[in-house]
Amino acid sequence: MRVTAMMSSKRQRPVVTALLATTMIAGLSTAPAMAQQAATPARAPAPTLAPPVAPAPVGTISAITVTGTQRLEPDTILSYTKLRVGQPFTQETLDQGLRDLYETELFADVQIRNDNGALTVEVKENPVINRIVLEGNKRLKEDKIRPEIKLAPRQIYTRSKVRADVARIIELYRRQGRFAASVEPKMVQLDQNRVDIVFEITEGPKSKVRQINIIGNEKFKDGALRSQMVTKQSRWFRLFSSGTSYDPDRLAYDQQKLRQYYLTEGYADFRVISAVAELTPDKQDFIITYVVEEGDRYKFGDVKVESDIRDLSGDGLTKRLPMKKGDWYNAKQVEDTVDTLSETAGLFGYAFADVSPDFQRDKDTLTMGINFRIANAPRVYVERVDINGNTLTQDKVVRREFRLAEGDAFNSFLVKRSKDRINSLGFFQEKLDVEQKPGSAPDRIILETNVQEKSTGELSLSAGFSSLERFIVSASITQRNFRGKGQELRTSVNYSAYSKSVEVGFTEPYFMDKNIALGGDIYRRDMNSFRFLGNGTNSRDTTYEQTTTGFQIRAGVPITEFMSLALRYSLNFDDVTLDRATYYSDPDGAGPLAERCDPLLAGRYLCDAIGKRTTSSLGYSLIYDTRDNRIRPTRGHNAVLSQDFAGLGGSVKYVRTRLNAAKFWPLGAGFIFSLSGEGGYIHSLESERLDPDGNPTERVRLVDRFFLGEPQFRGFNIRGVGPRVKRYFLQATTDANNNITGYDRAAGRNNITDDALGGRIYYQARAEVEIPLGSGAREMGLRPSIFVDAGAVAGIKDPVLINGNGSFAGYCDPTPDPVSGAVPPGATRQRATGTARAPVCGSGYNFAGSNFEEEYLGDTLKPRLSVGFGVNWNSPFGPFRIDIAKALLKEPGDDTKLITFNVGTQF
Repeated sequence: MRVTAMMSSKRQRPVVTALLATTMIAGLSTAPAMAQQAATPARAPAPTLAPPVAPAPVGTISAITVTGTQRLEPDTILSYTKLRVGQPFTQETLDQGLRDLYETELFADVQIRNDNGALTVEVKENPVINRIVLEGNKRLKEDKIRPEIKLAPRQIYTRSKVRADVARIIELYRRQGRFAASVEPKMVQLDQNRVDIVFEITEGPKSKVRQINIIGNEKFKDGALRSQMVTKQSRWFRLFSSGTSYDPDRLAYDQQKLRQYYLTEGYADFRVISAVAELTPDKQDFIITYVVEEGDRYKFGDVKVESDIRDLSGDGLTKRLPMKKGDWYNAKQVEDTVDTLSETAGLFGYAFADVSPDFQRDKDTLTMGINFRIANAPRVYVERVDINGNTLTQDKVVRREFRLAEGDAFNSFLVKRSKDRINSLGFFQEKLDVEQKPGSAPDRIILETNVQEKSTGELSLSAGFSSLERFIVSASITQRNFRGKGQELRTSVNYSAYSKSVEVGFTEPYFMDKNIALGGDIYRRDMNSFRFLGNGTNSRDTTYEQTTTGFQIRAGVPITEFMSLALRYSLNFDDVTLDRATYYSDPDGAGPLAERCDPLLAGRYLCDAIGKRTTSSLGYSLIYDTRDNRIRPTRGHNAVLSQDFAGLGGSVKYVRTRLNAAKFWPLGAGFIFSLSGEGGYIHSLESERLDPDGNPTERVRLVDRFFLGEPQFRGFNIRGVGPRVKRYFLQATTDANNNITGYDRAAGRNNITDDALGGRIYYQARAEVEIPLGSGAREMGLRPSIFVDAGAVAGIKDPVLINGNGSFAGYCDPTPDPVSGAVPPGATRQRATGTARAPVCGSGYNFAGSNFEEEYLGDTLKPRLSVGFGVNWNSPFGPFRIDIAKALLKEPGDDTKLITFNVGTQF
């Protein structure tokens, strides 16, 4: 007799699973609810039964045969069951054997046949996975999905693993806010019982928050409450904001933000009754509904401090409390007060002082009395300082930034200062904290610093375009933590249309383990200065070329915690030249103008600048800095007084003084306001110099003066503010008979040259507000700001203008012989004379043109003012900065500019 053991209702799910596994897996549901429903069939209520009766044995197992195996051995298959030869068996025994084999998830189908005790176990093994294929994923790349998938090639296919991977992929998309995403797993049959698993992904749109409803609020409008939430309603103007996507964690955080807002406004009984997020039928949007209960508004009652620590006076601390009786209750103020009192106790060495507010709520008078109790605690001393996580950086590099050492009395301010100094090194991740752990005794504390190192080496190859210098190429190598000793080694090469430089520098912050910084630089800089041609245009030509070769030695020592002194010595060799063919009247001749810079061509200020000179200078800087971050500060201030004395040898002598200061305030909600100012003055120590024509010249040379304009003064062109000489070219006017009657300024901007002269004294001030954006914009690196700039530069000796008194400027060339065309021997170019724009040339000479007038402008300390806004963007192709500024106050001759930008890239 042959008996086929069939599964009861409890075995239907594995049978169905196995059958589906032999075809396409299209029946798998991607919805969790549907998956749960498919996995758990409905059951009828269990009736009350009598005690079970053991089934009678059907027979004894005489033999067991396993068929259908491909990879598994028959003995391995039988080991998963309790069926053994010689044992009695029942129908329940066979059913249990089926269940045991299906639970291994190794088989697509299993049958057990009984032929008078001879059992035949017929199996169909699950296929082996050949590969996993993802299709339709565009928003999430494969490198984000594959680590979450548990199935892998050469594994045995199981339906439960596929279902689990589908759920994982859907969860990944939900974290991205795509709740409409669906995953359809499919199986492609191959030979040798192998399959390809294909996950067909439909990503769907990002689920946005369409509406936020608030029910129960009477004291505050919906808009005021929505502004406190991180989650925002999806609107067109929030294109770059990530807060419009639904996030369950963000929903819970917004409830806390609502409660915090009400508590800061005095509503101590406020609570959120419910917060429900409903997905629209198309699964594209969410509608969030909050039900709130505001309660009554409270005021502060009696507020005082009781201290059990003898060094802390409760009455004295009470007088310094920010809240007073009768003020509206503010829970945030209470929380800040607890922190302040804890920090105050820490300043006196009580690291573990317990500050607890005792609330006395009076619902009749709607007042909240608070008694801040400072429990007694032992004064604490630092037992030891532990540093963990540094693998490259030496321990001493971190320890020397600590303001506390073993055996010192604990001080919370110095702990915070130590943390800031370690963060300022730039060697570790920003999430750094100094943990305070109990020591071996109640009056001992362990300061433990867990650091996570980050890369401190930078290899940068960049190219870009600047509105200032056109095409720019630069390469640099910097190691800010050389050999793990905190040393800085850098080298850089820069090239642009107007400047080239090579520089190598090294800095040792703690020379011979002393608190003395020592460093040096060696450099070569070539700069081609330029002037603008035309008023307000960007056309320009090169004027002088300056080559600087030199070195600098630097040293710095701290004076106090926030004040330091920096000393420096530099030696520079400068060579300023002009193009002879352009600015020399007779570069190849032998006359009186040969080999001489001609002011008629170059201007007197350029002729004064040329030459070779050596500058040997000694300088110092007195620095006061309390900023919380030197790169991007949010609070604190700094001031720097610098002076350089040139004249320790060399050919240049001057004293240059500069003063810079800035202060930063966090305004809340991410806004940062800053005020900054700077100014400088340079005084020459040289005697008066005369030009080749015997005219006195400015003692401070052109290359040593101050200049002001783009990029530091937005709204004005480069060197667009301050003293300048404008040269207006003239054109002849004629009468009816075509006879020249005089000369007037030629029309057109290209008939004007604009040469900035710089000044001895300058000042500049700036007020700026950095505007926070949503988290999406912050992730993109967008940092907009609005600003006001003001400043001026002036104070040089009035230059000797050509034609400044009405005389005419130009040249007279010798008249060639009309027959031979030869110039008479010994005849050379001469300067024209005359007044009222009428050139006069001697006999045998003709006027050769180059007639012009010069005008001296801008030498005034009257402030120039500009307002505007700008955006910093860490774009995918490099840093980008654009500023739009309008000059509101300017002086005649100033060059304004509306838009400036700078962009670069790395490759």
